[in-house]
Amino acid sequence: MTDLSHYQDPSTIQRVLHTAKTIAVVGLSNNELRASYFVGYYLKRHGYRVIPVNPREAQILGETCYPSLLDVPVPVDVVNVFRAPDALPGIARDTVAIDAGALWCQFGVINEEGARIAEDGGATVVMDRCLKIEHARYVGRMHWLGFNTQRITSVRAGLQ
Repeated sequence: MTDLSHYQDPSTIQRVLHTAKTIAVVGLSNNELRASYFVGYYLKRHGYRVIPVNPREAQILGETCYPSLLDVPVPVDVVNVFRAPDALPGIARDTVAIDAGALWCQFGVINEEGARIAEDGGATVVMDRCLKIEHARYVGRMHWLGFNTQRITSVRAGLQ
C-alpha cells in the first residue's frame, strides 16, 4: 500500500484551506444526494467561490459549469477532484496548465502518477482526504456534527 502521509500533512492542509478563495470541483454532480454536491454546497456556504467542472451539466449550485479545467475563465486556487483515480494524471496536467496552487483528491482518489505530475508542476497535493471534513476540522465547524464543542458534558448548552 502507498504511504500517503506526505499528502496528508496537517500544516499543508491548513495552509491550503486558509489561503484558498476559488475552488474548482472536478466531477461536481447536480444530484443533491452525491457527495460532490454536498461538498460543493458546503464550500459555497462557507465563503469559497465554487466553480463546477462537469461536461454533462450547464449549471450546478447556481454557477456556470465548465467542461474542463482549461475552460475555467478565472484563476483557481484549488482543484478538488471527485473522479476515478485513473483520471487523475490528466486532471493534474490541467491543474498545472491553469497554474492552480493545489490539487485536492477526495477519499479514494489515489494516483501516484497524478500526484507526481502536479507536484512537479508546482502544485501542492492533498490526497485521500475530504475537503469538507478537513475544513470542518481545522476551521472549527465540527461542532455542527457534535464534535469540538469545547464542552465536556452530555448535556447540551442551554438545557441545564
